Amino acid sequence: MSKKIAILTSGGDCAGLNAVMRAAVMRADLLGWEVIGIENGTAGLLEDPVEVRTLTPDDFDGFILRRGGTILGTTNSRDPFAYEMPDGSVKDRSDEVIAGFKALGVEAFIGIGGDGSFAILNRLAKQGGLNFIGVPKTIDNDLMMTDFCVGFDTAVSVATEALDRLQPTAASHDRVMILEVMGRDAGHIALSAGIAGGADVILIPEILYTIEGIAKKIKAVKETGRNFALMVVSEAMSAPDGEKREVVYHGGETRYGGIAEYLCPRIAEATGFETRATVLGHVQRGGQPTYNDRLLAQALGVGAVDLVNDGAFGQMVAWHNRAVVGVPIEDAIKDVRTVRPHGTLVHTARSLGISFGD
Repeated sequence: MSKKIAILTSGGDCAGLNAVMRAAVMRADLLGWEVIGIENGTAGLLEDPVEVRTLTPDDFDGFILRRGGTILGTTNSRDPFAYEMPDGSVKDRSDEVIAGFKALGVEAFIGIGGDGSFAILNRLAKQGGLNFIGVPKTIDNDLMMTDFCVGFDTAVSVATEALDRLQPTAASHDRVMILEVMGRDAGHIALSAGIAGGADVILIPEILYTIEGIAKKIKAVKETGRNFALMVVSEAMSAPDGEKREVVYHGGETRYGGIAEYLCPRIAEATGFETRATVLGHVQRGGQPTYNDRLLAQALGVGAVDLVNDGAFGQMVAWHNRAVVGVPIEDAIKDVRTVRPHGTLVHTARSLGISFGD
């Protein structure tokens, strides 16, 4: 009988997840491994019966390669070490998840996730003596030890297209357009999309700004004879006084959001420009993955199975210097990879005349 690998997606969704799974299944089949897909992340192992299915190459036609989201489903709110029960209490259900893994009879499991998911999955693996390999995915692109994460390129492409669409309407109405993009702890999406989309101002958490700094740039744009300006702001930006802008959802969950709406009237008052805000939100997570995300996803999916086949566990597959390599999970999640204020892309932006509001 063939040996078995389990695979799951965990944390927020993004484009390219299905491409990772497709590549892993194809490579596993060539090497004589069977792949078991776990549905809805670790939460699927807490169901009775467990929510799993066998994945074969026949399950991955050309359509699924192009499909956004994840065919297995995912969760970013069911930490098995602090699982919220129906009565509101919190329970450690990690031993149940580990038992679910072991009941599958798998040699190893591949988790496609970000830093939060990897921290949980790696802890489960150590506690239960499980063999774990990670595949990095996050639109924030903030994992250490890898140049790019699955989903980032698509998110930047969506944000860039939004700027392309905002430019003509801004010019038609003599407006400042503020585009709010995702970015929980790092400004990679805002920075990359802002450069690619010709923004005049980019606001990222790594660089402090003032309303006066923003107004100075917009007034300078106006003095050149241009009648519009484009801004990109990361959702994690605080107000100048340091207060985080957050949205409270049903059940009390809080998420970053609202900075663009906060800035609108203040920039209008400081510049005399009519100002409007657009929030992309989850639009950045959906849709077809770009060709870059499809290539990266499949290279990493193959690499993950190769690590399993070699018995090189406790690692994350990473894209580094145009090659797939294995790096220790602990090194990948020990810190958040933020934008370097004096790095190449910030230098590029400033050289293009883009302001960071500082």
